[in-house]
Amino acid sequence: MAVWQGNYSKLYIGGQWVTPAGDESIAVVSPFTEEVVAHVPAASRADVDRAVAVARDAFDNGPWPRMPLADRLAVLRRLSEELASRHEQMATLISQEMGCPIALSRTMQTAGGRLLLDSFIDLAPRYEWSTLRRSNTGNALVTREPVGVVAAVVPWNAPLLVTLLKLVPALLSGCTVVLKPSPEAPLDAYLFADMLGETGLPAGVVGILPAHRDVSEYLVSHQGVDKVSFTGSTAAGRRIAARCGQDLRRVTLELGGKSAAVILDDADLDVAMESIRALSLRNSGQACSNKTRIVVSRTREAELLDRMVEMVGSLNVGDPADAATHVGPVVSARQRECVEGYIGIGRQEGAKVLVGGGRPAGLDRGWFVEPTVFTDVEPSMRIAREEIFGPVLSVIGFDSEDEAVAIANDSDYGLNGSVFTSDPEHALAVARRIRTGTVELNGHGAGFHAPIGGFKDSGIGREAGLEGFDAYVELKSYGLPAALADALS
Repeated sequence: MAVWQGNYSKLYIGGQWVTPAGDESIAVVSPFTEEVVAHVPAASRADVDRAVAVARDAFDNGPWPRMPLADRLAVLRRLSEELASRHEQMATLISQEMGCPIALSRTMQTAGGRLLLDSFIDLAPRYEWSTLRRSNTGNALVTREPVGVVAAVVPWNAPLLVTLLKLVPALLSGCTVVLKPSPEAPLDAYLFADMLGETGLPAGVVGILPAHRDVSEYLVSHQGVDKVSFTGSTAAGRRIAARCGQDLRRVTLELGGKSAAVILDDADLDVAMESIRALSLRNSGQACSNKTRIVVSRTREAELLDRMVEMVGSLNVGDPADAATHVGPVVSARQRECVEGYIGIGRQEGAKVLVGGGRPAGLDRGWFVEPTVFTDVEPSMRIAREEIFGPVLSVIGFDSEDEAVAIANDSDYGLNGSVFTSDPEHALAVARRIRTGTVELNGHGAGFHAPIGGFKDSGIGREAGLEGFDAYVELKSYGLPAALADALS
């Protein structure tokens, strides 16, 4: 697989490739070949200190926060052009480093990332950066000003997409950013840094530091950081929230999910199955918004199960570089061990494997798990409650609509979900009862102009949409004399 070969021996700090303070490295291993494809430096605490100091100086003294929004937008438009010109390079690199099927890397990871970037460019002029409020108690200019230095910690499953989800609104708000990519998937961040260098972004505005967990925790607790934005597991999110809470550091958390697809009596199963195929097993099951609990009316359950067997049987499992592949390997040997552990737990708890449950035949190399569907699942079972992050689905039957809603809500998570019924207004009424940040009606997504995020253990705050800027600003009020208020109105 031919990919962009960047300078993986340096760190990106101050708009330059610099020598790291230490000599520890991170081996990037292909989930398909199980071979090392590259090494990158493992940033040390000294590297964090340097990157934060540069970002701090760029925020406190540099031009970026003081530029007109139009100038910042021009830089981000150039970044969008860079993404377009390097679309295939980026998609190939992501598939190589974390195993996402190339067709999905081209759509969700790369083209989707550019659509997200462009949505922020479209929305930024509409955001209420400044407003004049007049009343008999006083005159106020209320502004939203950049929060400061942001530590953005992104996961391995959608590295570019989540990078843009954080970086773009932060930059448009006038913040500076230290980006911490995942050790499993840092290579795309190197290509991304190369793109940033072509945009005219002032030096110091963005730094990029691959790092292990201990150094990552040092970054999110650094006194020079004003804001932490993290996407990852709920367990890691709790640790970060605790560290930020000690210093009252602002924090946004987009965490795990165990989302339900509710299929009512009158659902069109053709529509439901297409959505399950696309949005339940997406990225080899490694997406926090995947609908992994299939909650179906018992009157339709038998038909659904037949279709599930047929659908899973139609999936091509194999080389992520092959455009015909639907399901690639999971990201690491440790992740496969975790997924297989949950499959074992499901069996022990009394659920039945309808299809899958093992490793694909003929794929002796690579960290593959068969797409797996469990039936006879009770909502109390661990496979129905805990995020597995692999190609494993649980089918749960219900007898009444109230029971379906109760099952959907019987979760520590509340990130995503869907409702299927032939009556869209009824679907909306049911969706209003489901406590998640997003609910899709008959497979229709909300798009990037809408906020995403979760209830309960799925996180704190929202990303994307106009609301995506809120995480990177502080509200500030100026009391004005009447004459100045008159001049500004």
